[in-house]
Amino acid sequence: MSQPVPPPQSGNPFADGAYPQAPAPAPARDNVVLGIVAAFAAAVVTAGIYGAIIGATEYQIGFAAVGVGYLIGFAAGKVGGSNPALPVIGAILSLGAVYLGQLLGFAIALSDVLPVTVTEMFFQEFSVLTTGWKEEAGPMTFLFLAIGAFAAFSAAKKSAA
Repeated sequence: MSQPVPPPQSGNPFADGAYPQAPAPAPARDNVVLGIVAAFAAAVVTAGIYGAIIGATEYQIGFAAVGVGYLIGFAAGKVGGSNPALPVIGAILSLGAVYLGQLLGFAIALSDVLPVTVTEMFFQEFSVLTTGWKEEAGPMTFLFLAIGAFAAFSAAKKSAA
């Protein structure tokens, strides 16, 4: 009885099956709608947290604005993939989140001084709130808006890769 002939050896242990094959690469994520939804959800949550920080400290903190932008961009890129629209959308949502966070912080600070709750100030006296924000807005306010947008843009590009 003859022995089966083994397959010829090429000298390459990877080709000869001596080592396990690498897993297939993960499928590309490219769901723009889901990325936008994730970024919007992150924007709502981080705006509230940023507003609470501003209201508690009565200071705008640059690292918090960076965190807002980073989390929004990270959510957009990680969930939505590498679509080139997502960094731009993340930056725009970050601008809105930092702005709303600043307004919420202003409402919290005013509710400590005036006989009105934060929700009444934010929802019923929104025009007064925005007028006060415009009067108080300075270069640092706009710098924090820009920092948040830049962080969102960068994080969306990096997390999608």
